[in-house]
Amino acid sequence: MGAGSSSIAAAEEGGCSSPSKMMVVGLGDMPESCVASVLIYLDPPEICKLARLNQAFRGASSADFIWESKLPSNYKYLMEKIFGQIPANLSMKEIYAKLCRPNRFGDGTKEIWLDKRTAQLCMSISAKALTITGIDDRRYWKHLPTEESRFNSIAYLQQIWWFEVDGEVELCFPAGTYSLFYRIQLGRAAKRFGRRVCNPEHIHGWDLKPVRFQLQTSDGQHAMSHCYLDEPGNWVNYHVGDFVVENPNTPTKIKFSVTQIDCTHTKGGLCLDSVLIYPSELRDRLKR
Repeated sequence: MGAGSSSIAAAEEGGCSSPSKMMVVGLGDMPESCVASVLIYLDPPEICKLARLNQAFRGASSADFIWESKLPSNYKYLMEKIFGQIPANLSMKEIYAKLCRPNRFGDGTKEIWLDKRTAQLCMSISAKALTITGIDDRRYWKHLPTEESRFNSIAYLQQIWWFEVDGEVELCFPAGTYSLFYRIQLGRAAKRFGRRVCNPEHIHGWDLKPVRFQLQTSDGQHAMSHCYLDEPGNWVNYHVGDFVVENPNTPTKIKFSVTQIDCTHTKGGLCLDSVLIYPSELRDRLKR
């Protein structure tokens, strides 16, 4: 007790009237190299928050070795895929920030970005990059502008007998497990008097037979699922299946499809936005 009381008294005499002030002084005296060796164990958002503490933390938070450790091992490939080459004189922090933004490629019909917290790769593929049976016949399909799509356009099905939408993508994905989804809505959404409403006029046929989702990869992985399309007026991310990437330096080709080809009845009133590829551990973020 006596030793503790003496220490507190000495601190007060020295002008440090509270433990919080003592801590601020101590943090300010820490060398940037010591701060950086601690920051490397934190998530990127936490690093950015601590950068506001003082000059030492601000300087340490920009260290290249910290941000390179957060990036996927094949980040150079991703930069070249998006920008053609790595822009000159960029720090690792700037590269991280660029890859976390939505970046278009493939004639603007595909988009990739890194999750800001985990640096895991996410991808979205526009309906315009998919092979849709009957898409060139306006009796069946139309491309419609909308603010509800990140690509500002969806494919709308009025009516058809043979429903089939195929796609493929080839990319060096960072190692990990990924989930693939089709983003679909029954009914055509519009705004009336500032409110979102859904027109169910052409919705039919989806309750008679389920649709079939499939995916396969160039290294022999397969997945298949069946489900009925439902929830008119809501965008739903329908899970197709999962695949695993072990080598981030080898391109993985993925082929995927959704079909309902029972020609005993027509089906229609469907909006197709995109295909999503997400890290499986983040799939809960894709709310139904």
